[in-house]
Amino acid sequence: MCAISGILNHHSSFDSERIIREMTAAQCHRGPDEEGFFVDSSVALGHRRLAVIDLATGQQPITRGGITAILNGEIYNYQDLKRELETIGHTFATNSDTEVLIHLYEQMGSEFLPLISGMFAFAIYDRNRQRVLIARDRLGKKPLVYFLHKDSLVFSSELCGLKKHPDMNRELDINAVSDYLSLQYIPEPGTVYRKVRKLAPGYLLDFQLNGGALSLRPYWHLSFAFKPQDLSFEDAAKELRSLVEKAVSKRLVSEVPLGVFLSGGIDSTIIAGVAAEQLAPGTCRAFTAGFADAQYDERANARCAAAYINQRSGNLIHCEEEISPGSFDLFSGLIAQIGQPFADASILPCTLLSRFARKHITVALSGDGADELFCGYDRYVAMRLLRSASFMPDTIRKRVFGALIPLLPDSGERTVSGRLRRLFRLLAGSSDRAYFDLLDRCPASLKRGLFGERLRESSARDSAEVFYRFESELSALNREERCSELDIHTYLPGDILPKVDISSMSCGLEVRSPFFDKEVVEFAAALPVSYKLCGMNRKRILKEAFKDIIPPELIDRPKKGFGVPVARWLRQDWHEAAQDVLFSGALCREGFVNRKELEKLWTCHCKGRGDWSYLLWSLLGLALFLENERASSGRK
Repeated sequence: MCAISGILNHHSSFDSERIIREMTAAQCHRGPDEEGFFVDSSVALGHRRLAVIDLATGQQPITRGGITAILNGEIYNYQDLKRELETIGHTFATNSDTEVLIHLYEQMGSEFLPLISGMFAFAIYDRNRQRVLIARDRLGKKPLVYFLHKDSLVFSSELCGLKKHPDMNRELDINAVSDYLSLQYIPEPGTVYRKVRKLAPGYLLDFQLNGGALSLRPYWHLSFAFKPQDLSFEDAAKELRSLVEKAVSKRLVSEVPLGVFLSGGIDSTIIAGVAAEQLAPGTCRAFTAGFADAQYDERANARCAAAYINQRSGNLIHCEEEISPGSFDLFSGLIAQIGQPFADASILPCTLLSRFARKHITVALSGDGADELFCGYDRYVAMRLLRSASFMPDTIRKRVFGALIPLLPDSGERTVSGRLRRLFRLLAGSSDRAYFDLLDRCPASLKRGLFGERLRESSARDSAEVFYRFESELSALNREERCSELDIHTYLPGDILPKVDISSMSCGLEVRSPFFDKEVVEFAAALPVSYKLCGMNRKRILKEAFKDIIPPELIDRPKKGFGVPVARWLRQDWHEAAQDVLFSGALCREGFVNRKELEKLWTCHCKGRGDWSYLLWSLLGLALFLENERASSGRK
């Protein structure tokens, strides 16, 4: 796990070696072990390394002949590919996955991409053809951002690296800000900057140094359309079990200490249970973060899972630590590192869990991905209920369910009344845009009054366009499964994966997610939706496939999530600090929001007359970003 940076077509018009070193140094947290550089007349490449595989000879960049490569991430099947290449005459100087990429390119050009399996963002420079290929993994686990300036291209793993380049244009994309306030993340491939893009998951960027021509093309597409007709539920569960076990096995290859995250949910329990059976006795550590607030604490469930796993293998060493993520400075620091607004509050405990685990290990396995692949979110059940109510005309549903909303107190989303209010709003809304409206934290009616002069033009934008643009790409026919597929295009690369990447890499911890294995993902997409979501039973086939690993008392418990008490913090612990940033900083002063409208929301929330915590938290993330921009640009 590493950081990469590059300046292509630099023309020696400035000190490119100095700048690539600064870009790389800004990301040293991602690769604390080593740094490496390659600079010639038109290309400058930088690399920071977290040494996990081939500790002795895996330094980067790696050059063979006229080809140079840098890699962030892991290619899990590189050893198999290496053996195949050796049978046709290739010889290797290292045992690293990066060198395998060079040999694959020599053998096949860019057509090798479908062969590799892993989490990655890499660049290959072909000096003879004056060409640079940049690729990102299929689901977007590893980040890559870039911008074009004249005929030059500059790229980096994180925005903090990109910002070290003097040609980066920092003009804000107000439509991206509007989308962020609706969704709590900036959808890919956009960023908060108009001129800066993310390389989309599963895409290849081909850059020609002579002339600066850039082309983008996908090398992978996930299809939900093909459904095997002869695969029984029982056989599918056995096949899923085998695929997940193989996926875990691939991710246990490491030359440094390795462990697992264990939250007490079924996804992490499965990964911990499978890993414990495959690792040698006394080598599998499981890490759990606990909270003093019982509403958010899952230590009892994690202990239950660990004990149940140890009845089978006896190999799991369970480590837990009580953490207090309620640090305003921690949130501010993470926004600075991310380099743009981000409002998934679970990044706070995720960061502290990573720091706890990093004291003991360098690589951790997680249970991320199962919710999207196997319909694990409550919102998929809500969409099923909407489909069941579709016999009623929209006008009737609006009248019936709309009348029920005021009868319930607005007591917060983790309460029964809060969940029911959201469900009734969904059932009372338009069927055509129901899924977006279910997720929207700042609807257009609110934006019109809240947005100040700086965001005024974006208030007319329909942020649901973020979802609409994927309509032609969606292959699932069932409504709930289309929501799952849409999340894989949007929520996963926009929120879940950046959260885990930023929080873990902030302390140099590599996180591997077996559920994101290519074979597991493609198998899950091909399953009938009834195998995943049956009535109210979410992740049905996953529970069946691993029923011997999951404690019975945990298998059907309500999903809790890795949450934090945001509503209470804004009213109590963070009240003064948050109020100061929201009202005294650039958010109000520079006209991004209407101060009077923000005061109404703040007062309503702080006095307990309603729960505006999600929107206020998003605004706080935006305000902190704006303050960081001011500080880094030297403005007063």
